[in-house]
Amino acid sequence: MFQNSKWSPKLQKIGLYKLLNMIKYKSEWYGKTFIQIDRFYPSSQRCNICGYQKNDLTLKIRAWKCPICGTHHHRDLNAAKNILNEGLKIQNQINV
Repeated sequence: MFQNSKWSPKLQKIGLYKLLNMIKYKSEWYGKTFIQIDRFYPSSQRCNICGYQKNDLTLKIRAWKCPICGTHHHRDLNAAKNILNEGLKIQNQINV
């Protein structure tokens, strides 16, 4: 996760739990909403177009094609889109 980053050593030292708490604190400080997605949410395995879930996706597979809608996905970009969509869905449920 922290490869090729000038922040790598610093982020590895504080740990992800502490980093998450710092982000939550700063969100509250600036009056922003912080939404945390379930850590087991299959963000990279789910097609962000049709919702198909590819359960046999291993970490070394960086790109895949959805057998239902035919969309070609880059693993990390697809995960980012799914995380955004899930966060917006949770936010809408909170605001209702």
